[in-house]
This record gives sequence, structure tokens and C-alpha cells, in this order.
Amino acid sequence: MGKVYGYVRVSSTDQHEDRQLIAMAERGIPQGRVYIDKQSGKDFARPRYRALMKKLRPGDQLCITSIDRLGRNYEEIQEQWRFLTREKKVDILVFDMPLLDTRRDKDLLGTFIADLVLQVLSFVAQSERENIRKRQAEGIAAAKARGVKFGRKKTTLPPDFLQAYALWQDKRISLAEAARRCGISRSGFHYRVYKYQNYQT
Repeated sequence: MGKVYGYVRVSSTDQHEDRQLIAMAERGIPQGRVYIDKQSGKDFARPRYRALMKKLRPGDQLCITSIDRLGRNYEEIQEQWRFLTREKKVDILVFDMPLLDTRRDKDLLGTFIADLVLQVLSFVAQSERENIRKRQAEGIAAAKARGVKFGRKKTTLPPDFLQAYALWQDKRISLAEAARRCGISRSGFHYRVYKYQNYQT
């Protein structure tokens, strides 16, 4: 009998994978066999997913909590599913969709039903990704219309910076003294020198 692996994905580093990890633990999947990516599901160029693909052997089982954790691109999900089940000969279990369990109903009807469900769910996953992007774009446009500025704030120079900078450049005062006159740290003075010099050029 093959080994059981889990794959967990969240879209960004500030999202939490706890719910998926709990589901894996409840199924008895060892922590060392659960691979986690904190990355978008737009494609399969993910480091931990690639590492998992190298580990999987014929007869192994791959578990995911839902189809959108595998990915959010309609065609790529189906292509990856076929690659796993037909080429790598790995079974797949999707926790929240019992029909997507390739260990059971391996006859023609069972395969047909699984393929049909997979097509519907992968279509839904991609549609949701496109809706998220659309909502984000609309939110950004609305924020810009309200005058919200995006990106880093411009670095403002302290009132006495130019005078202190000129004296420091002429080696008439030390870095520490220049920083003291500006009321900032030495690293803060250095940073503003860098920004000022780059702005000037």
C-alpha cells in the first residue's frame, strides 16, 4: 500500500493554513507528509507542490481539503488531475467532495462522474479567482476616486537637513553631529542622504 500525502495552499503569507492542517491531522496524515504553499493558485509553479510531485509514487494517495486548494485555473486543474491519476498513477481524495475520490468507483461510470464533477468544480474555482480579481480592481478604483494614495509615502526631509548635509559633505561636521542636528538617527540620516542624492540625479 502506498503512502498518504497532504497538500495545503493559502493564497498569501498573511492567511492561515490552520483549518486545512487540522483536517489533515484528523485523517491521520503525518505532519512530515503535508506540503504547504503560501502562494496564488493561478498556476502550479509552486515550490512545495513541485517537491511533492517528486515524492509521489504509483499507489500513493494525495489529499486536499477542496479542489480550489489544488489550483484556480480551470484547464490546469484538469490537466494536473489527469497527470496525477494517469501518468503518476496516484489516487486523489478531496475532503469536501466525496465524489472526487479516485480510490472508489474505478469503473467507466465512476470515472465519468468524477470527471464531470471535476470539470464543474474547477470551473467554479477559476470563476471565483476571476471574481476576486475583479472585486480587487473595483476596490482599488473606488479608493483612488476617494483620493486614497497607493505605494510608499515619500520621504520628507527634516527642516535642517540641507544645511547639515552640506556641512557633512564638506567634512566640517561628523555624521553623528549631522544626524543630531536633524533630530534623527545616523542610519536615518544616511537613508535621507541616499534618497536626496537619488532624487537630485
